[in-house]
Amino acid sequence: MSKKVLIVGGVAGGASAAARLRRLDEEAQIIMFEREQHISIANCGLPYYIGESIKDRSKLLVQTPEAMKQRFNLDIRTKSEVISVNTENKTVQVASQDRGVYEESYDALILSPGAKPVRPNLPGIESPLIFSLRNIPDTDKIKAKVQKEGTQSAVIIGGGFIGIEMAENLRELGLEVTLIERNAQILKAFDLEMAAVLAKELEQQGIKLLFSESVASFRETGDQIETLLESGRTVTSDLVMLAIGVTPDTSFLANSGVALGERGHILVNEKMETSAEQVFAVGDAVEVTDFVTGMKAAVPLAGPANKQGRIAADNVCGLQTTFKGTQGTSIIKVFGLTGAVTGSSERTLQRLNMSYHVSYVHPSSHASYYPGASPLTIKLLFDEQGIVLGAQAVGYDGVDKRIDDIATLIHFKGTVTDLTELELAYAPPYSSAKDPVNMAGYAAENILAGRTQVFVPSQLEQLSNEEIVLVDVRSEMEHQNGHISGSINIPVDELRRRLNELDPAKEIWVYCQVGLRGYTASRILAQKGFRVRNLTGGYKTYLMANYQPVSSDNEPAAGPGMQQTAAALETPVQPPAPALVPVTAPASMPLTATAAEVDADIEVDACGLSCPGPLIKVKQTMDQLQDRQIARISASDPGFYEDVQAWAGMSGNKLLKISKSNSGIIEAYIQKESEPSSDSAKAPAGGSGASVNKAADGTTMVVFSGDLDKAIASFIIANGAAASGKKVTLFFTFWGLNVLRRNEKADINKSFMGKMFGMMMPRGSRKLGLSRMNMMGMGSKMIRGVMHRSGIASLEQLMETAKEQGVELVACQMSMDVMGIRQEELIPGVKIGGVGYYLGKADQSGINLFI
Repeated sequence: MSKKVLIVGGVAGGASAAARLRRLDEEAQIIMFEREQHISIANCGLPYYIGESIKDRSKLLVQTPEAMKQRFNLDIRTKSEVISVNTENKTVQVASQDRGVYEESYDALILSPGAKPVRPNLPGIESPLIFSLRNIPDTDKIKAKVQKEGTQSAVIIGGGFIGIEMAENLRELGLEVTLIERNAQILKAFDLEMAAVLAKELEQQGIKLLFSESVASFRETGDQIETLLESGRTVTSDLVMLAIGVTPDTSFLANSGVALGERGHILVNEKMETSAEQVFAVGDAVEVTDFVTGMKAAVPLAGPANKQGRIAADNVCGLQTTFKGTQGTSIIKVFGLTGAVTGSSERTLQRLNMSYHVSYVHPSSHASYYPGASPLTIKLLFDEQGIVLGAQAVGYDGVDKRIDDIATLIHFKGTVTDLTELELAYAPPYSSAKDPVNMAGYAAENILAGRTQVFVPSQLEQLSNEEIVLVDVRSEMEHQNGHISGSINIPVDELRRRLNELDPAKEIWVYCQVGLRGYTASRILAQKGFRVRNLTGGYKTYLMANYQPVSSDNEPAAGPGMQQTAAALETPVQPPAPALVPVTAPASMPLTATAAEVDADIEVDACGLSCPGPLIKVKQTMDQLQDRQIARISASDPGFYEDVQAWAGMSGNKLLKISKSNSGIIEAYIQKESEPSSDSAKAPAGGSGASVNKAADGTTMVVFSGDLDKAIASFIIANGAAASGKKVTLFFTFWGLNVLRRNEKADINKSFMGKMFGMMMPRGSRKLGLSRMNMMGMGSKMIRGVMHRSGIASLEQLMETAKEQGVELVACQMSMDVMGIRQEELIPGVKIGGVGYYLGKADQSGINLFI
């Protein structure tokens, strides 16, 4: 007697189960119910059809009912919705467009109902201008609206995979797109710093990002719709796309005897069996086991759904096949960039309180000397035994095969040593002799073997200058072009002869651009007896971790993570940073508008070079040019986009045009300026003359005096300027250094002259005297008393407030040398700099005072 099998739902899981069943049992009676007209569609291709990357609508139909029926001899009933299940009687109730409501019995039942888009119960949610994307009818509605004359803008709510794909495709159609995400990042499958690279690409392609914003309601205004946010902000657009997640479509299983999880997912075992006899479930509606952590998880992905459909069919036929769990391996295209993930994220491991190590590498996609090489970033998570727990990768090329390599390794419980030993295909156009996957393994292996101790960007928040020295081991030019505040610059090639500048009593934290030179520096220092840590992934990872989106309409940005642009885009906006260690490099600017062609006198190919290679080529090229000559530089290093803007402003040359292609190639046109004019360092966007690098809204002060009253005045002015939005730098020289000295004595060895100066000079702000009427210290005590009674902040309070506002305190290195003052004697948070640093800050300031 033949077995009667009912399948609820088609698409990935249900259609795979039906095909597998027929191959295993030619005599079985197989009936498939699908509420829609189409039984097997390419869901993942729907955004790309709307965006016209896929031109032919029929290509979205993986299988038609007629073709599948003919090949597999199936009874396919479309426009038929299963509305209830009775597991005791082994029947289902069906609401059919053709047959009405009826019952159908089964011997075995496979459930593949999928998941449906979440539509929150908000005021105005029923507007016809609000769309969701699940099926072909939804796709047709959205495409018709997008193609309608007058449709120029869209709001995407939700920064998951569908939201990002829709944002990209609508932007490529020419719409103005705003993406609203309630979290502080897009794509929660990725960790924040990896998702930041993809978010930055969205911004540079003209998509406005609003993070940490929640929708309160919607309101139609004529042909448009307003999205009202809980922060009070309103965004007006021609359409709204909801992409805030999915929920299992399992309401028809209420009182069926099929057990459901807390969020409505169907509970299954490794054979895809439910709690009911001969009832199986697959796809987006089921809760399965996380392969890495062993915890229950719901992962709505097409790959696992297809596998589960096959396994359910096997077990209907008695083959005892099992599903080992899901790793959540997934990938996304974001314009020219690709992001991919497999296994556990750092966020997941922290939530589950699992111990782990982390490392970052930034290799090239293939041999750097072969044209077209571009950087990619790989993040690796692994445990104490070296077992790989998860990985994430972002780049323009080669991301997919690297994440697939690591996903395969995770499936077989492989270790970081296995990564180093993988023998992978190599030829210059495709890889390097040391594949990026091997390099990720080497970096992780060094950590496990104790050859290096590492730190991550978030640990800089606890940085204490009393216990740690932060050292930038890159070149001086790289350091000047952007660095972590509080760090001193000792290039790795000079490190051995400059060891005397480091305090062996303190732990040395080193960093370079991507971690490699930092590792070399850490090995040198460790073997010289220093306690040392290296920033894994280097300064590039630090900038990733501190990225914040820029609100591009000059409105005050609400919520954490939002920042207002500088007026008329005249100044690159600086991202916020950890409390004690602010970023000093400029953040990314929105991509320039298409400019008229610029004729270059020389063309330079810096593609394939990692930082600082492109910047060095720029400097070498500009040194060779005559005044007003123009160089066109092409580079594939993503950091070059910001680096060249900062370098042009610092060097006084003029950045005429900068652009980035979808393949990640950055082109910059720079004009040699031997004698910079008043508008040099301005980079016209499309010839409009919008300033890029030079700004005159900073404030600098040279604090020469060590008098209490003058110090108070300096910090009052500094706090006022900072409160008005200005970038403030106080440069302390000679007697002014006493303001920055610690109040307590530092236990360090000093020269005789240094000791003499130390005895004669006041130690710290509390010992400063007045410039007039000091009266052997009585005057300063009187002033402090008056200030206290009047509710005026003390000098020390003013100094702390200034640091909290981002005021930069710089001690003159030359003056320190002359007066025998060491860095250990200064209060935390003081940067050591020279006259060149001060002049660079003064050049960007509209106010420059000498006190």
